[in-house]
Amino acid sequence: MDRAPLTGRVTADDWETWRDIRLRSLRDSPDAFGSTLELEAEYDEVDWRERMRKGPRVLVVDDGRAVALGGGFPYDETLMVFGMWTAPGHRGRGHATVILDLIVGWARERDLPVVLHVNLANPSARATYEHYGFVATGEVEELRPRSDQQIELMRLPTESCRG
Repeated sequence: MDRAPLTGRVTADDWETWRDIRLRSLRDSPDAFGSTLELEAEYDEVDWRERMRKGPRVLVVDDGRAVALGGGFPYDETLMVFGMWTAPGHRGRGHATVILDLIVGWARERDLPVVLHVNLANPSARATYEHYGFVATGEVEELRPRSDQQIELMRLPTESCRG
């Protein structure tokens, strides 16, 4: 009998699991993130633990292995969603929605508006965020300095809160 994947918030004590899936995500989808594999592979335990204390971190674990993640960090009186990724073999199963529910719930408990960036070259991610209720702002910038990839800021209206 197949068991449903477990989804939940993790703490700094889960840094190794978070690190492992975060590095997998950066390896698999380097143009989905503002950071790079080269940069984050250099982080040590202290760095990972400190980063995990800065807001909600959520993992989906299926059959003992982390298969999806997402997080948020308070930024300029908002919560910026970041790091959303699902392993290729686990996409299309609703993991992003469950992760967003927990992140948005955390933000709503603190009365923080929720925003995220999406790569303009990733229509699948954009569709996921739009389905959740995020709205494009038209604010576009480079993914990273000197990148030819562009990202757009999306905002979750308070009235469309699912979390």
